[in-house]
Formats: sequence, structure tokens, C-alpha cells
Amino acid sequence: MSSRNSQANKAAARERLRAEREAQAKKDKVRRQVIVAGAVLAVLALAGGVGYAVVQSNQPGHWEKAAKAALVKPKNTEGEDGTTVVIGKAEAKKTLELYEDSRCPACAQFEQAAGEQVKKDVDAGKYKLQYFGATFIDNMAKGEGSKNALSALGAALNVSPQAFLDYKGALYSKDLHPEETVDSFAKDDYLLKVADTVPALKGNAEFKKAVEDGTYDRWALEMSKAFNNSSVKGTPTLKMDGKKIDTPQTAEAFTAAIDKALQG
Repeated sequence: MSSRNSQANKAAARERLRAEREAQAKKDKVRRQVIVAGAVLAVLALAGGVGYAVVQSNQPGHWEKAAKAALVKPKNTEGEDGTTVVIGKAEAKKTLELYEDSRCPACAQFEQAAGEQVKKDVDAGKYKLQYFGATFIDNMAKGEGSKNALSALGAALNVSPQAFLDYKGALYSKDLHPEETVDSFAKDDYLLKVADTVPALKGNAEFKKAVEDGTYDRWALEMSKAFNNSSVKGTPTLKMDGKKIDTPQTAEAFTAAIDKALQG
């Protein structure tokens, strides 16, 4: 091999090596750019996610929105906000006021003991029943079940007073009333499951839609305000024409207490 060819081969080898190095350097540069771009995108995505989370956390919740929604009053109510719920015969001279929270375990005990007797008395015209719905357990035990159940009771009242009483009894029934700390009533499907035990509500498309749409959510909040504005501090509370009655634990004790109150 001549000296000239040897030098040419060496030059060619050096050129190939230089070209390979340049090519590798370009690849490394592109890889670094991709890594940097990916890191930037990740940071932006994280920042965007945090920003979205912050924005979402500052958005009003469902019940905050409901407080500003248009008020839809159920049928069979009276008063400016539809919070006067009186059930019974017009000729009945006395009115039994009943204050309850749907999540209240003591209310469930009362309803299981005397709820059917209340309905019989109202049907017989012994007295009218005025209902006040509370939601304070949602604050004490956390959750939304008291408000949601009260809204569903509004939907039942819109069907009929009898459907309202039957549904209220079903919500408090031994088999269906949850523990105070278990917020089952916050779920519409559970409220509809309870409603399936009430003939007037089972398969009732209008009632179902009202529950799922929260048609009476604002009404439930107004009813809760009416309870808060009363002098009553706990549930269940019974009054006969404004005079408090000690809450009885049996149907017999209830009847005795009512008969005494009716005479007073």
C-alpha cells in the first residue's frame, strides 16, 4: 500500500469518526431536549392540575348552589316558602306539632312506636299534624342525608299527604333506618329503595325524577331554616298547640299523653 493511500484511509477513518461523533452529539441533544420538554410539560400539567383542584375546591358545593336555586314548593304546603305542612281534617280543632330530623335515631324509635297511631288519629280527625323537618345532624355527624331525605319527603308530599306520611314512616322503619353515623340517605338510590316500600311511590316516575333532580332541595333548606327559627333544640319534639309534650316511648304512652294534651 502506498503512503498516499495509507494517509487517505486514515483521513477517511477520521472523517467517519467525526461524522459519527457529530451524529451522536445531535442525538444526545435531541434526547436532552425531549427530556427537558417532557419535564416542562409534566410541571405544567402538575401546575394545571393543582390550579384546577384549587378552582374546584373554591366552587360552591351542591347544597350551596341549591340555596340559590329557584324555590319549588311541593303541593299540599302553605306559607310563603311552602314550609307550613299541615295534614289532617280541616274540622280538627287541635294541632300536633312534630319536629324531626330524618337521620335522628330517637325519631326512628318514636315513629316505630307511635307513627301508625299518629296516622290513625289524624285520619280520625282527632287532631291535625304539623310537620317541621330538621337537618342539624348533617352538621353534627357530617353528611347530607338529612337534607336529601327532607327533599325526598317534599317529593312525596307533592304526590299526596298520605304518601308523605307513609314515606316518612318507611324512612324511620327498623329495617331501613340507618345508624346516625351512616349517611345512607345522602344517596338517591337508597331513598328510592325505601320509596319502593310505599305503594303510592313505587314506580312513580314523577317522584323518582324529583328525587334524582333535587327538585325540592331548596325547599328542604327553607324547611330547615323554619326549624332553626323555632324554639326547638332537639328531635323528636312534640307540641300540642304550642305546648310541649314529653316524648312517649310506646303507642299506649303516646295515646295517654295526647289525650291529656287534648284536654288541656
